[in-house]
Amino acid sequence: MVIFSASAMFFYCIALVLVTSRLFHPEGPNRRAVAGVAAIAVILHAAALSQAIFTSDGQNLSLTNVISLVNWIIAFTFTVMMFRLKVIVVVPVVYACSVLSVALLWLLPPKFITHFELYPEVLAHVVLSLMAYSALMIAALYAIQLAMIQNKLKKKQLMLSPGIPPLMTVEKQLYHLVIIGVILLSLSLATGFIFLDDMFADGKGHKAILSIMAWFVYITMLWQQYSVGCKIRTAVIYTLTGATLLSLAYFGARIVKELILS
Repeated sequence: MVIFSASAMFFYCIALVLVTSRLFHPEGPNRRAVAGVAAIAVILHAAALSQAIFTSDGQNLSLTNVISLVNWIIAFTFTVMMFRLKVIVVVPVVYACSVLSVALLWLLPPKFITHFELYPEVLAHVVLSLMAYSALMIAALYAIQLAMIQNKLKKKQLMLSPGIPPLMTVEKQLYHLVIIGVILLSLSLATGFIFLDDMFADGKGHKAILSIMAWFVYITMLWQQYSVGCKIRTAVIYTLTGATLLSLAYFGARIVKELILS
């Protein structure tokens, strides 16, 4: 795993340099080169994850493995969509986070063994949860960029560049991502209530409660947008609030348990 992890970090760093060095260039970064290097990093990252998660004892879904898996999903999505992306400014953040997640995978390898082969319905719930969280974290990145672009426009500091997409384009993509994330989150919650007997058991109830709160935040955001309209600043607050609640739901207790109390 060390070779795969180190190699993935190396290629992510190259992709990061290729993007940031020409981020605000009139012609933008060389997307073909970025996509090619990032694809190698994503493949190596997947190999490292495979060795970390699939063990002889079962599937190791430790905190660091799950965080790295989420980052891999996001990096994979941005790499596959590289030639169609109008929002290139968030790409450096994605690859920087991927470097950190691979480092965590390598340096902090705690264990949290489960056996999905015995419970395929639980696997479906976990996959939906990871996909929902990844989609809504990408939405959070878009929301941050949306706030930055609006702030630059207000201060008249925005330069014309392919790296800076139109405000309306980012806003439209933000709502598309939130809709996808809410659908996945709804399915995740539904499968949790149907298949999991301990959704509100001791030590787990906060996950369900915080996830439901996040779901209501996103639903309120979408209802407001499509009924009376939602200001950009309000949409950003909704998106980041939901992302924070989900992060606390998915990782809050495990950070304390695995990294602080271990």
